[in-house]
Amino acid sequence: MIIFGTKGYLYQLAVLTLVCGRCGNPAAHVLRKRVTKFTLFFVPLFPVSTKYATQCTFCGAERKLTAQEAERLRAQDAGGAVSRPV
Repeated sequence: MIIFGTKGYLYQLAVLTLVCGRCGNPAAHVLRKRVTKFTLFFVPLFPVSTKYATQCTFCGAERKLTAQEAERLRAQDAGGAVSRPV
């Protein structure tokens, strides 16, 4: 019997101050990276998909980003936050 599946990992890349497109408030936005990995016998082997998004801490609106947009926002982050799993 072979046991396989997927497991999701969520990384917080940065906290940015942006103007929200939904509520219009200048608020903190969390830049997150979601990685789904293929697992075999509960051991993660390789990534299947990677998605980026920002979430407004004021209203909770989430906006999906491309990898290029996420890297550009992360480069603008002056804090230099280290990516860490949530």
